[in-house]
Amino acid sequence: MNEPARRPSADNPIRETDDDARALARQLMADAQFAAVAVLELETGMPLVSRVAVAVEADGSPFVLASDLSGHSRALARDGRASLLFGEPGPKGDPLTHPRVTVIGRIEKLERGDPQHAARRDFWLKKHPKSKLYVDFGDFHFWRMKVERANLNGGFGKAYELTAEDLRQAGA
Repeated sequence: MNEPARRPSADNPIRETDDDARALARQLMADAQFAAVAVLELETGMPLVSRVAVAVEADGSPFVLASDLSGHSRALARDGRASLLFGEPGPKGDPLTHPRVTVIGRIEKLERGDPQHAARRDFWLKKHPKSKLYVDFGDFHFWRMKVERANLNGGFGKAYELTAEDLRQAGA
């Protein structure tokens, strides 16, 4: 028997995840040039948020290029738990009514010997051509998130919880 679609309530504002929510989350991620990354600060364990350039692999895994010298890279090297916030407000209206998605998981450093490094680098440079100036510096590495879950705010009153599978691109 089919259960009725979950409707938001005062007790639970989360809607049932549907194909439109999945597509919106994927699109927010694919379109993003930048995201905010939240990590646990190395010295204190306090939350640290920074802006990073970002891209997304076909399987829905976000990845960033970052210097080993940055605070967020140093924090991730010790504790990979992190979240990435995708979605920028449009030019008009209340910024909090624009869609955004927070992706939660663990971020791991990818070594240059990784078999996918050359393809990942080429893909990155198509999305971020100005990074050609530093992509090959010795202290810069790609870091990829293994997604565990995500929270989508699709606009006012449109909250969803998504799984890693929900974020996989069609055909991945």
